[in-house]
Amino acid sequence: MNPHDDNELRELLKRSIAPMNDTELHRDLWPRMLRRLEQPQRLRVPWFDWALAAVAAATLIFFPGVIPALLYHF
Repeated sequence: MNPHDDNELRELLKRSIAPMNDTELHRDLWPRMLRRLEQPQRLRVPWFDWALAAVAAATLIFFPGVIPALLYHF
């Protein structure tokens, strides 16, 4: 790249990215974070994890010959 390309790229970036004039937070996030940490944790398992577990269980039930191969690799 030559200096002309460098300056052109710099100008393109300046035009495409909005300037950040207001960088101050409008509220304090720490009290909200403390409230969230104090809440009891709930175990939430997505549906696709249950689907993967069902596929793995079905595989072991319908193809029991896979079990020794899996145990060998552990």
